[in-house]
Amino acid sequence: LCGMKVTEVKDNYVKRIAYLGVCIAVAMICSYIETLIPFFFGVPGMKLGLTNFVILFVLYTVGMRDAVAVSVIRVFLVGVLFGNAFSILYSLVGGMLSLLVMWMLKRLGRFKMISVSAAGGIAHNLGQIIVATIIVKNYNVMYYFPFLMICGLLTGVLIGVIAQEMVIRIPESLWKSR
Repeated sequence: LCGMKVTEVKDNYVKRIAYLGVCIAVAMICSYIETLIPFFFGVPGMKLGLTNFVILFVLYTVGMRDAVAVSVIRVFLVGVLFGNAFSILYSLVGGMLSLLVMWMLKRLGRFKMISVSAAGGIAHNLGQIIVATIIVKNYNVMYYFPFLMICGLLTGVLIGVIAQEMVIRIPESLWKSR
């Protein structure tokens, strides 16, 4: 903010809000599309995690705070529109654990976006299996995790490739405020 005029600060704020609004809208569209795709690999409840490419993109382009905002707002809006309280709980815990893991790995600077995404996919499934274990009060649900871990790894790699290509191909001027 040092050396910036008030109008420049307001312009940057408006650009940031508009950018995040578009990201939330794209994430919601991806969530809806995912419900339409008949995707079944023998693991009930498994999804591609299409919205994660938006969250990963926001994490890498503007940062953790905005990625958390986009993720939380998307979870609540999609939950209210297309889901229920349980879907909000599962998505929120899985999404926040995933985002935390991706943020920590990104901060280390030793991992490529694809690896960060794969770890996020696994963490998302771990968060959801923890919630399921607590809700059903049965630890046998944990036996399901190895299957979910493999699925999270595979879909995480796919989503990482998509997000990496987006970061490369979308002009930096669209997310940079200066």
